[in-house]
Amino acid sequence: MAYLQIRDIPEDVRDVLAQRAKDRGQSLNSYLRDVVLREASFANNQTLIDRVVASRGDSKFTTEDVLAARDTARGERTEGTA
Repeated sequence: MAYLQIRDIPEDVRDVLAQRAKDRGQSLNSYLRDVVLREASFANNQTLIDRVVASRGDSKFTTEDVLAARDTARGERTEGTA
């Protein structure tokens, strides 16, 4: 496993993260590990755009469909369900 160290985090930010960890019954390390793993699991926005553009030829999806799917995914990400 890799080891990460993040420097120059303001104390108030650290305190917020520590409280979130505590609220979930986790150590700060475990909570931040989960945050990093979750972030890494999300596809890069440019990659998603490239895939949509590449497959758009015969697509029946409208721009509105794509934007609605994006907004749904963002909502899931914010809620932590993705």
